[in-house]
Amino acid sequence: MENSKYPKFTFTWLGGLTLLVGLFAGTMVISFFNVFWMFVMKENLQYKDWFFMLSNATGFLSAIAFFDFFIVRRTTGKKLNFNFSPTNFYTYLLIFPMMIGMMFIAEFITSQIPTTGPFFGKYYDFFTQLMDQLTDDPIVMIITAVICAPIFEEIIFRGIIQKGLINKGVEPWKAILYASLIFGVVHANPWQLVGAVLLGCVLGLVYYKTKSLLLPMLLHGFNNLCSTLLITYTKTESFADAFKVPEWMILAIGIVLFALFFYLFTRKNKVHYTEI
Repeated sequence: MENSKYPKFTFTWLGGLTLLVGLFAGTMVISFFNVFWMFVMKENLQYKDWFFMLSNATGFLSAIAFFDFFIVRRTTGKKLNFNFSPTNFYTYLLIFPMMIGMMFIAEFITSQIPTTGPFFGKYYDFFTQLMDQLTDDPIVMIITAVICAPIFEEIIFRGIIQKGLINKGVEPWKAILYASLIFGVVHANPWQLVGAVLLGCVLGLVYYKTKSLLLPMLLHGFNNLCSTLLITYTKTESFADAFKVPEWMILAIGIVLFALFFYLFTRKNKVHYTEI
């Protein structure tokens, strides 16, 4: 590992602060650009669907760049770099059913969170209205949710935070959990938080075991694609509604899928990976 081309950086509170400053800087740049455009062209780009995608990408890229220049290069002498190598086909046959199982489990748990009442009702209405206003263009939504978000979020939450914690000496299972909790909290609502934490644990496990950031990116994109299709064609983000089955059945299928393929992936047919 001493001669590895991948820098062995660590993640601390300073790294977290650097990511936040980078995110803020990127957001400010795109905001100033919009103000300039409004002044010169007399047009508010915030009403353009593609501008939302650009804003997200700029913020994420800026956060990653700040962490690279101010943390990784200063402490390791190397630039930020990750392993994106594909793996054997057999591994994909294990991780995708495992991910589907956790998606079903997460849906059942999320369905138990109230969407009505004095607090949850108003919060849920605000959340759904916000999501509806993000974009009306399905192409932009797919590019943002299925391509951009998985790439940038996996680099930050698994590639930087989880890996940095493990490099710091944190036990792998704790690093996976901590990164997943942060991943859930940044979604800023209870309905996405539960799913983000549970699915984040699967993504973290796959990254830790395979050492390739490509695999959690593919799984993340697959999850977001399923959610996008459910929202687009059924107006709900529910497999139970789409398949016309009760939620308990989705839970049962999810538990069986996840338990079986988790066992196969981590115990029965373990494949050993290395990061050179």
